[in-house]
Amino acid sequence: MAKSKSSKGWLKEHFDDHYVKMSQEDGVRSRAVYKLQEMDQKDKLLKPGINVVDLGAAPGGWSEYAAKKVGSNTVVIATDILPMDHLEGVTFVQGDFREESVLNEILAKLENNQADLVLSDMAPNISGVDSIDQPSSMYLVELALDFALQTLNKEGRFLVKVFQGSGFDDYLKAVRSSFRVVKTRKPKASRARSREVYILAQGLKH
Repeated sequence: MAKSKSSKGWLKEHFDDHYVKMSQEDGVRSRAVYKLQEMDQKDKLLKPGINVVDLGAAPGGWSEYAAKKVGSNTVVIATDILPMDHLEGVTFVQGDFREESVLNEILAKLENNQADLVLSDMAPNISGVDSIDQPSSMYLVELALDFALQTLNKEGRFLVKVFQGSGFDDYLKAVRSSFRVVKTRKPKASRARSREVYILAQGLKH
C-alpha cells in the first residue's frame, strides 16, 4: 500500500530529526529523553534520593533517564497500560492507574505512599481530528493531575505534557489553584510545529 505524501513527509522529518539520530547513537529508548534532559538541566528536577513516578512511561525513555539521575537508593516507578521492557533501577507496574488495584500497587511501592516527582509525557492515540484528539489529551492530563495530587508530598513537583487548544487555559488554572509555583516549558527537542508544552508545578497548596 502506497504511503501518502503527508506520511512520507512525516517519515522523512522523523528520520532526518537531529534528536532521533541522537537517540539512535546514544542507545536511548526515545527522542523524548532529550526533552526531559533539557528541563532537568534548567529546573533541577532529578536529584539523588527522590522518589519518582512516570505515568504513561512506555517505551521507558524518561524512566531510564530518571533512574540514572536519582541513583540506586530510591524508587522510580513506571506505569503504563502497554508492556515495557525491563529497566535497571525501575519498578514497572502495568495497568490503568485509574483502577484501584493498580493505584494501590503503585502506592505500595512508594516509600511512605508519597512521591517527590510525578512525570507525565502521556498522549492519546492521535486520530488527526482535533475535536476528538484535544478532549482525549485533556482527559489524560486531568488524570495525571489527580494522581499527582493524591501522591505528591507537600513540596513535590509535577511535570506534565499538555497540548495547547480547547481546555488548556482551564487546566492551567486548575494546576495554579493546586500548586504554589507553576511554570510552562517548551524544550528545544519539542518540534516547533507541535502544540505541546510542559507545565511544571511545585508545592501543594493544600
